[in-house]
Order: sequence, then C-alpha cells, then structure tokens
Amino acid sequence: MKLLGIGSRINHSSCGFGVVTNVDSKHYWVTFQEKGLETIALDDDFEIIEAVNQEVDTVSFYEVESTLRNLLKKWSDVSEVSPIADKFKGGKLIIEPADTNLSSKEIPVDTFFHKIVMVRDRIRVMEQKINASKNLDDQEKVDLQQYITRIYGSLTTFNVLFKLKTDHFVGARSK
Repeated sequence: MKLLGIGSRINHSSCGFGVVTNVDSKHYWVTFQEKGLETIALDDDFEIIEAVNQEVDTVSFYEVESTLRNLLKKWSDVSEVSPIADKFKGGKLIIEPADTNLSSKEIPVDTFFHKIVMVRDRIRVMEQKINASKNLDDQEKVDLQQYITRIYGSLTTFNVLFKLKTDHFVGARSK
C-alpha cells in the first residue's frame, strides 16, 4: 500500500470529504469539512479523490491557521469576535467632570468596547461554570442565574456599541 501525501483529498465512508494534514506509520490526520480533524487508520475505507505523492508539506500556514481557528471557535469557550458599530469605529469617549477646573478623560471607543466585550465573555464563562457545577444545588444555580440576568440587564446601555443585535446584552424579558 502506498501512503498518501499531505494535501491528498479523500472521501471517507462516514466522515465525508477531507484533506490529509499529517501522516504517521499507522494513521492519517484528516481535516474533514463536516467533522473537523479526525485520525483514521491507513487502511480505513475511503475513496482517493486526488493523491499527493510528494513528501513535501503542501499545506500552507494559512490553511492550518484557518482550520485551527475554526476548530477553536467550534469547541472552545472563547466567544466570537464582536464587531463594533460602524459609527463608533475610531471614535472617542469623553468623560467630563462637573467641576470645569478638572480635566476630562478621553478613551478610544474601540478600547472601551473591547473592555465591555471582555466583561460579557467573562460573565458567560462564569454562567457556564455555575451551570456545570456539581457543588451547587439546583436552587443555588437558579439564584445565581438570576443575578447574572440582572447583570446583563444592567449592561444593556452598552448595546448601542455593538454592530450586531445578536451580540446585545439581554436582561430579564418583560412578559
């Protein structure tokens, strides 16, 4: 049996279309369109669409980076990048004290927005940890979830900064 080289394209019986990204003495590492990165045995059941026979790594850094980014997005607790509303890009936030003898503070809106997104992401991680906790009973989880909902409600003022409505903070919904 001749080994397929990196970059070979296959159609696997259960995983679908994929590209070989690494090979060892027993397995192919294949990045499948639907299933992501999987290892399969060299003699597994698949159709060869295009064989690459050279020993040189033909997968570009961009392709590896793109695959890794997609896998991390799918399987990690890191959230998507939230774009800032176009009208605030490059803008500044000016905080002026009532006392005109004191100087005002200017903060780039992009910096402020980044901090708001970090707060949101950390609240989401905390929410996941609370829901997965084995040390809290169901009532404690419900109580903590209500606090988190109120925190989100307190942050709805900043929704104006988000480009996409799906990124907005949502507190308790009125009935």
